[in-house]
Amino acid sequence: MKGKILSAALLLFSLASQAEWRGNVTAEARYFWNDALYTEQEDIYPSLSAEVEYYHAFDGTDYSLTITPFYRHDGVDEERTHADLREARLHFARGDWEWDAGLIKVFWGVTESRHLVDIINQTDLVENIDGEDKLGQPALHGLWYRDWGTVELFVLPGFRERTFPGVDGRLRGPLPIDTDHAQYESDREDRHVDYALRLAGTVHDDWDLGLSFFSGTSRDPQLRLVTAGGQPRLIPYYPQIDQIGLDLQATLENWLWKLEAIHREFSDDRFDAMVGGFEYTFYGIAESDADLGVLMEYHRDSRGKDAPTPFQNDLFLGARWALNDAQSTELLAGGLFDLELGSRGYRVEFNRRIGQNWKITAEAQLFGHIDPKDPQYPLRSDDFIQLELARFF
Repeated sequence: MKGKILSAALLLFSLASQAEWRGNVTAEARYFWNDALYTEQEDIYPSLSAEVEYYHAFDGTDYSLTITPFYRHDGVDEERTHADLREARLHFARGDWEWDAGLIKVFWGVTESRHLVDIINQTDLVENIDGEDKLGQPALHGLWYRDWGTVELFVLPGFRERTFPGVDGRLRGPLPIDTDHAQYESDREDRHVDYALRLAGTVHDDWDLGLSFFSGTSRDPQLRLVTAGGQPRLIPYYPQIDQIGLDLQATLENWLWKLEAIHREFSDDRFDAMVGGFEYTFYGIAESDADLGVLMEYHRDSRGKDAPTPFQNDLFLGARWALNDAQSTELLAGGLFDLELGSRGYRVEFNRRIGQNWKITAEAQLFGHIDPKDPQYPLRSDDFIQLELARFF
């Protein structure tokens, strides 16, 4: 027994010593300067997060292993204190094929203000409302390289529920979301096996095209009102869907033309949605190394005012300023304007490296004027500024 334990310990030590390690530890603080709408909420939310990536390529084989754990501790919101494996995948490559098995993270999309076609991974909503942070997804993933592009196949044998702020958190509505009693259309609940397919390629050198199909449990829950014991609460309900997606990007000199569109069908409903626009870049502003990109994107949802998102008929305007300096300094600012309800909100993101191992990030979200009919109306008092200081290794 001692010999087996020693052998296992030596194997683990060998794997750890031969692997590549990288990651970061980040201190974060959010400050909400408006009075909270709910008594449990605070004005300042400090937190600390860590993410580590372990990568090991096995000598003499076509296999590699990637493990990326993530953890955040929030000083106020217990629901935002959470851990996740962003990735834990075994990768195999041979000839025209690559395979991944385990927990994977995949991104689809080209537009700036919303990623409609990105559906493989669940959104980690307690991290940020911009939808950029994702939970690891159990999957068997195959990638087949062809002369014209790639074919991707996904078998997804497990479902991750969306995370939501707790009663002490901000960026939430007036009713608590009871994630302990989530409901599903499928009898198999979170054990339903989903499937996806994506074809991607370049046309005439300038046009990047992606066509996707997904069938399975929706990553976007419907929130259903339930009253139990005289206390109202919201229950997430995850229906079964079929979705066809299109993402398109054309690079034409200084122009980037972008489009994402989906058609989604439920058992009793269907809808279409799209976001499209452009980014035009002015290179070498005032004879410097800096570039300025101007963005405009239009959002449309066939459900109109009944859509549960703020993107039913909206215009996004923004600008991206990149200094192209040694510190990778970049500023992105934009606003989303509802063309029917008159709602408007603004977002600013700034990041800059400090030396070789440090990075500072600042983010501000202003909800501005929010119409009572807008899905974001519960967030009308949640304007905030967020500061992050990260140490990379």
